[in-house]
Amino acid sequence: MGRHRAAARRPVRGARDRRRGTQARPLRQRRRPAPSGGVRRLRGVLARTAGHGRLYLMSRNRIQIDRRTARWSDDPVTVADAMDFWSFAAGAANVIMQLSRPAVGYGVVESKVDSGNLSKHPWKRARTTFQYLAVAIFGSDDDRAAFREAVDGVHRQVKSGPSSPVRYNAFDRDLQMWVAACLFVGLEDTYQLLRGEMTHEQSEQFYLSAATLGTTLQVSAEQWPLTRTDFDRYWDTACQQVEMDDVVRSYLTDLINLRMINPVLALPFRPLLKFLTAGFLAPVFRDALGVTWGGGRQWCFERLFLVVAFVNRFIPGFIRQGGSHVLLADVRMRVRRQRRLV
Repeated sequence: MGRHRAAARRPVRGARDRRRGTQARPLRQRRRPAPSGGVRRLRGVLARTAGHGRLYLMSRNRIQIDRRTARWSDDPVTVADAMDFWSFAAGAANVIMQLSRPAVGYGVVESKVDSGNLSKHPWKRARTTFQYLAVAIFGSDDDRAAFREAVDGVHRQVKSGPSSPVRYNAFDRDLQMWVAACLFVGLEDTYQLLRGEMTHEQSEQFYLSAATLGTTLQVSAEQWPLTRTDFDRYWDTACQQVEMDDVVRSYLTDLINLRMINPVLALPFRPLLKFLTAGFLAPVFRDALGVTWGGGRQWCFERLFLVVAFVNRFIPGFIRQGGSHVLLADVRMRVRRQRRLV
């Protein structure tokens, strides 16, 4: 009992120090213990899981190439370097990618603009598509403005009607961003098949130079993802909207079977087009279209482009890219003569 009274009378240390004119010592903060082995292992598992998830998305949303040609050089590159004529081999695959988003697919299938109808005017549609690439990549600001005005005139007529199963408007910037993203992916894939895998710095340069694929029309500079990594995030998210119904699938099947041109002309080219188209489609697009693809065909696809890439090294640049410059010259001639561009 005496001990308890003594304890009650004993001043606390802070009060005793104040009476002595000294300052109370600060309380020592407890150091947070290091993560236990179990916590560290859990963090490692989560990091690996996130990495595996990213790799899974890449394997689903981009074509995977195990064998490709050696890199030409470590010099700076731009998207213009991807405009070798071999790149047009991926054209049909790129159309399928674009139309695999329902609003774009139905916008094309239901379009009442006959001048751009692929089924009725396949050669004209091919010309205007490749001219758009030439103008967006090689053209001047005046070239892009003229082509934008011409395309806008067509796009004003492309909007969903009361009976359309999906809502769409050709001026929708999100849809235009998707189309531009598909064009970029196609050019990046063909470039790396023909000239080897890019370094990180080259990949960034290539990507930044490709913004005009979208900004030539209504895509704003702010809408184009800032970095190559940001684009990957956009692409993985956008690919979640890939979906085809029987209407769009039938339209695209007719495309790769070349049903819009003379059957005699189509016969020798159909097998090659179907092979190249399937090879340039990532699994997410093949699955939507209902196209099968196996290891044997992948092996043939990679070896084919090893040969093409080897041959491409010996072709002068003015021949490899001459077609695009001819198409651009045609655009400028049409503008001078006030003829229709699209």
